[in-house]
Amino acid sequence: MARLGHSSTRAALIYQHATRDRDKAIALALGDLVREVGTAHSDEAPEVAN
Repeated sequence: MARLGHSSTRAALIYQHATRDRDKAIALALGDLVREVGTAHSDEAPEVAN
């Protein structure tokens, strides 16, 4: 409710599926970005074993 600014539970439930789908799309895009950045930086410095 707070994220989308809905004042009632009913309104939040109506639009819940859209939020869930958007959350998934955002998570997938962020995961892709992290992998891309990680791959780009892996050539710069070797990993150090502990």
